[in-house]
Amino acid sequence: MSSTKHRTSDVFGVSRDVPLNYVERKTVDDRFIANLAVDKHVIVYGSSKQGKTCLRKHCLSEHDFILVQCQNGWGLEKLAEAILKEAGYKVEVTTEKTVEQRFKLRAVVSAKLRALGFGEAGSEVQSSSESAQEVRKTLRPIEVDPEDPNDLVSALSQIEFSKFIVLEDFHYLPQETQEKYAFFLKTIHERSRICFVIVAVWREENRLILFNGDLSGRVISVDADAWKSHELYEVISKGEQLLNVSFPIDFKSKVADVSLGSVYIVQEACRRVCEDNQIINSQDQNYQLILKKPIEEYIADVVRESGPRYLAFLNNFSGGFQDTALEMYKWILYPILKSSIVDLEAGIKYRYIRETLESVHPKGHELNPGNVTQALQSIPALQAKKNVKPFVLDYDQSNLRLSVVDKGFLIWLSTQDIDELLERHGINVSANLVRSLP
Repeated sequence: MSSTKHRTSDVFGVSRDVPLNYVERKTVDDRFIANLAVDKHVIVYGSSKQGKTCLRKHCLSEHDFILVQCQNGWGLEKLAEAILKEAGYKVEVTTEKTVEQRFKLRAVVSAKLRALGFGEAGSEVQSSSESAQEVRKTLRPIEVDPEDPNDLVSALSQIEFSKFIVLEDFHYLPQETQEKYAFFLKTIHERSRICFVIVAVWREENRLILFNGDLSGRVISVDADAWKSHELYEVISKGEQLLNVSFPIDFKSKVADVSLGSVYIVQEACRRVCEDNQIINSQDQNYQLILKKPIEEYIADVVRESGPRYLAFLNNFSGGFQDTALEMYKWILYPILKSSIVDLEAGIKYRYIRETLESVHPKGHELNPGNVTQALQSIPALQAKKNVKPFVLDYDQSNLRLSVVDKGFLIWLSTQDIDELLERHGINVSANLVRSLP
């Protein structure tokens, strides 16, 4: 027991900073740290709220990187602008256009760069009487074509940039932007020693390589999704030590299984047990926590708060991008909702989805497989358009597998009346089901 007092909210639950009971996972943290030193781009991927951002915060000093939080709808120009600004430039839009008829960016010296000893070419160097620091290097304003990675490399090289560039929430970018950036990364790797750390919610290890095969050997992926039972147990145990409390043994042994391996749900359940026992900070003497309700109910309480969000997701998802005769997204809900939680956790295969749709969709076997494929591949874009945050579903184009990337959604589904959900979204298969399901 440490003599330092800690707030319960800094140990358990959701925190803006790395939680004090952070647990290093050998297959995740060690792999991430090792790959940072090999001059390759690093992709950190996994389901929502499984510790991707905490991994980056824990392993990288804030002086080692610049951070760009990707936004829905951003193109290459917004990404370039955000990177240049974080690197220290003042960025303006010029009147000159690129070959693609987009406006170029003009990167000029900012106060941040002046503080680092850079000055604008042609400008006079000023000094104060107290601390006269000469500008050691002069920079000329540089015009950047956002579509040309060479321009980005030149701008960063001019200021001797040597930090990692972290792109958080990369999955929110339009797929077109993601695909183009896969080609950017290849050029940047060849032209410089600049390395990117890309953080995204998906279950596909080689998604960027799928977009650009030339990235093979230039990127390394780190799967931050998996939490083993003993690792979740350690999360709870470290929290106990920090707060000088003890959870019932059956709680620690069972909560990992009930939460489907979600570290977020484990953390939240622990926080609620502490809250029920009025534990707001570290105790002077060891306190034996008492469960006020069954373990499953603590988990259900965490997930229940997201119930309205999940209902809204189903409603928005079923509506698709617009009204169409095939209503593909409405019918794709059927194999999702009818699959077992175990199958959804593992990911359901394209073949199963297609055969199920052929069995229940009004078009039956006349349904074009290309329509199914296109709809599945557009699932991330649909969620971005509908402002679904965090994403609930992801489609792995390499392994042809639809995955749930929000473990809370799986637990929530296990408590729902599936037939009622289907009826709510107008999915009535009784009149159409004239063939046997796969």
